[in-house]
Amino acid sequence: MRTTTPARRRRRKSALRAGAAAAVLALAATGCQGDDDASGGERGAQAAPRWNTAPASIAAVGDSITRGFDACSVLADCPEVSWATGNDPEVHSLATRLLGEALTPERSWNYAVTGARMADLGGQLTEAAAQHPDLVTVMVGSNDACRPTASSMTSVADFRADFEKALAGLRAAAPKTQVYVSSVPDLQRLWEQGKGSAMGRQIWKLGICQSMLADAESVTAGATARREKVRARVVEYNEALRQVCAKDELCRYDGGAVFQYPFTTEQLSHWDWFHPGKDGQARLAELAHRQVTSPRPPV
Repeated sequence: MRTTTPARRRRRKSALRAGAAAAVLALAATGCQGDDDASGGERGAQAAPRWNTAPASIAAVGDSITRGFDACSVLADCPEVSWATGNDPEVHSLATRLLGEALTPERSWNYAVTGARMADLGGQLTEAAAQHPDLVTVMVGSNDACRPTASSMTSVADFRADFEKALAGLRAAAPKTQVYVSSVPDLQRLWEQGKGSAMGRQIWKLGICQSMLADAESVTAGATARREKVRARVVEYNEALRQVCAKDELCRYDGGAVFQYPFTTEQLSHWDWFHPGKDGQARLAELAHRQVTSPRPPV
């Protein structure tokens, strides 16, 4: 039997203490690593963009709807009743609802152009980005579907590509600007509501949305198929808007709210029975305000 000397016992105790210390250090290191990951996750969550429900400045881009076309007089823009940036008290625009008395020309801009299509959005967003607004509203796509014929509608691929390019340009120039994207209205419903007006049908013959509104009273198989084709394209446009917007943390699509809204003749312009009148503009403002001020995006 081997005799254990005092010196050997001291060396063994030292080794045990060293091993225990090493184990404690290893455990602590593992725990610290976990804490670092957690704190890093918290830092990442804090750094992620958060939707501001009270933007202090707003720019609008899009087409005739955002310009208030035919809402005040025939075949003319009326931006003062725009759902996005107008100052008409009957409409109570999104800008008015958000900014109140702080609504001034230095905090609100309307770069929409009557007749604009998705291909024009990039240029409008470039103008808007120069102001570095807290929020930009986008409502465009009706004119991509409203063409002289159904066969001349903008392809979904081009529509998507142009939207991606426009949004990327905005993000490069104004990385913190939030974007509210309205769905394209249901053009077939607008036809259904307005076709009963003899004056409206006459205005339509001047060239308004012929892919949908031509031969407004016709219920032939060909006319029905044409209208359904236009509506289907609008549905595809809206899906493209949703998908592209979902890739940007500061972009909020309306979830189809405008497309699904049950517009009636009360909301349509009594000049052309197709574009929103003041009441329609007010409904658009109401829908947008609900979406913009919600803590969470629509499901």
